[in-house]
Amino acid sequence: MVENQRTLKSAVKLIGIGLHTGEKVTIELCPAPDNHGYKFQRIDLEGEPIIDADADLVVSTERGTTLEQNGARIYTTEHVLAALYGMQVDNALIKISGPEIPIMDGSAYPFVEAIESVGYEEQKAVREYLELDEVIPWEDTEKGIEFLAVPDSVYRLTVMVDYNSPVLGTQHATIYKIEEFKEQISTCKTFVFLRELEFLATNGLIKGGDIDNAIILVERDDVSQEELDRLAKILGKEGLEVKTQGIGTLNNYQMKFQNEPARHKLLDIVGDLALVGKPIKAHILAARPGHSGNTRFAKVLKEQIKKQKNAPRKFDLTKDPLYDITDIEKMLPHRYPFLLVDKIMEITEDTIIGVKNVTMNEPQFTGHFPGNPIFPGVLQVEAMAQCGGIFALNNVDEPHLYSTYFMKIDNVKFKQKVIPGDTIVFELKLISPMRRGLVNMAGKGYINGKLVVEAEMLAQVIKDKVENDQ
Repeated sequence: MVENQRTLKSAVKLIGIGLHTGEKVTIELCPAPDNHGYKFQRIDLEGEPIIDADADLVVSTERGTTLEQNGARIYTTEHVLAALYGMQVDNALIKISGPEIPIMDGSAYPFVEAIESVGYEEQKAVREYLELDEVIPWEDTEKGIEFLAVPDSVYRLTVMVDYNSPVLGTQHATIYKIEEFKEQISTCKTFVFLRELEFLATNGLIKGGDIDNAIILVERDDVSQEELDRLAKILGKEGLEVKTQGIGTLNNYQMKFQNEPARHKLLDIVGDLALVGKPIKAHILAARPGHSGNTRFAKVLKEQIKKQKNAPRKFDLTKDPLYDITDIEKMLPHRYPFLLVDKIMEITEDTIIGVKNVTMNEPQFTGHFPGNPIFPGVLQVEAMAQCGGIFALNNVDEPHLYSTYFMKIDNVKFKQKVIPGDTIVFELKLISPMRRGLVNMAGKGYINGKLVVEAEMLAQVIKDKVENDQ
C-alpha cells in the first residue's frame, strides 16, 4: 500500500513553561515540504539557527533529550516529537522562542490537540519506512538497559520498567500499532519520585516543575508536612497546597491508567526514536529505558539504515514468476529485438520486480562494441521502463490496447558496465500515486544484488488502439 507523506495544514502556536529552565516560551508547529523531516528553529537567536531532529545531534539526556547544531541547543524535545510522530506527521518545522520545549501538562496531549486543530495536508512524496530483515539487539549491561528490534509489518512497542520501588514496581505497556498513540499513550504524564525533587531543584533543574505537569510518586508513609513545605520553598512554590496520604502520589493524583508511568516511558521512546529520521516498521521491545538508552538505540537504528542502503539487494529468482515472457507479450506491444523484459517476479501496490537476461545473441552486440560487448545504457533504461509499463497495465482491462509513452527521465546513473551473461533485476517503486494515466516511478537495476543503474521516469499510459488493430 502506497502511503504518502503528510504535513500540517497550517501553523499552530502554543505557549508554556520549560520544565527545567522555567522560561516562558512560544512554540509554533509549522508545515514543511516533502522529505523535510522534523527540524527545530530557535527564532530567539541571531540568524534563527536550525537544529535537525537527529540522533547524532544529541548532546545530553539528563532528564530529557537535548540537541545541538549550528551553535544552538534545544532542550526536552521528546514530547513534541512523540506527538508529531504518533499522529503520523512526517514533515514539520518547530519554531521556538527559547531554549526548551514547554512542558505543558507533562504529556504529549496538548501537542496532539494542537496538531488535530489544524489538520493534515497530504504530500506528493511516498513515505519510506525503516523495515527490518533481521533482529537487532542492544543492551547496556552496566545500567541494565535492553532493547530489541524485531521485524514486523507495523510499528509496535512494548516497554517494561522496574524501579524496585514500593509505589512503582514492575510495569509493562504496549501499543500494537502507532494509530493507538493518541488514545493509549499521549495523555500519560511524566513522573518523578518525591525523593528526587530536592536534588533536581538544587542542581538548577525543574524550575518550571509543578504538581500539575508531573506525577510525583511518594514511597514513604511518614513524609511530614514540614518536609513538604520545605520542598515547596526550595522549588519556589511557597503557599502551594501540597499533601500526601502515605505511599502513592502527591495530592492523591489519580492515574489515567494503572500503568501510566510505563506508558509515559513508551511515549518517550516514540519521541526519542523519531530522531532515527524515518518512520519505523518493527516491534521495539525495551526494558528499563530512559533517554540515554532510547537515543543510543536510535543511533543503532540509523546505522541499520546505512547498512541496508549499502548491502547487496536480495531477490529470490528461484520461485515461479508472476508473468513469463508469453504473459508479457500479451501486455506490451514490443517484440524481438525490442522486448527487453523476460519475466516479472512480483507486483505490489507500489512496486514491481522484473528480470532481463542479457545474452550474446542480441543484435546490439554486433556493433556495441565488437570484441568488448557492453549492453547499452539506453537499453537498460528502456528495459526498466518496460517493467514500469507492465506495472501500469497490470490492472487495466485489455492491456494490449494501451501504449506507454515517456514524458521525462531524470537522475539517470550507470554504476558499472553490463555484459552478456549478466541478469539484471529491476525494482521500480512509485514516487507518487498514479493519476490520470501518469506513472512516476523510481527504478533501480541490480546484478548479483549490486546496483548498476538507476533512474526516475515519468510516463503516460494511453488507450490508443482498438481490437481490430491486432
